[in-house]
Amino acid sequence: MRVVLQRVKQAQVTIDDQLHGAIDQGFVLLVGFKDGDGPDELTYLTHKILNLRVFSDAAGKMNLNLQQVGGAILSISQFTLYAETRHGNRPSFTAAGDPQRAAQLYDQFNQQLAATGVTVATGEFGADMQVALVNDGPVTICYDTDQK
Repeated sequence: MRVVLQRVKQAQVTIDDQLHGAIDQGFVLLVGFKDGDGPDELTYLTHKILNLRVFSDAAGKMNLNLQQVGGAILSISQFTLYAETRHGNRPSFTAAGDPQRAAQLYDQFNQQLAATGVTVATGEFGADMQVALVNDGPVTICYDTDQK
């Protein structure tokens, strides 16, 4: 499982010119799955993301987590995180997980995040989405459960 996390001041996702989800301060998560991912990866990344201390405290030090600042999450499915680019100029996506299983994991991941009390807005799995955000910092963190 891979997640690219961006700290944002605000973000939104639009599908077919209709606003589908929006947040103010928090994280945009680009989320991808590969075959073999399961509950252990979901639990690991839920913990890592919710406890990531990248928001400034009163002294200006990145020392607070998402819940401490009342932040929210915009979660976007992104199979292209598993693009293989070593050969040629057209990426291969064969390393991305089975779409049906990945859709289930994406829903479970978002439910797991929301179960902690954090507001979670989402895109739509498999849809053509337009994501707009104001990156804060910028702060971008990449997670890969194969490297935990």
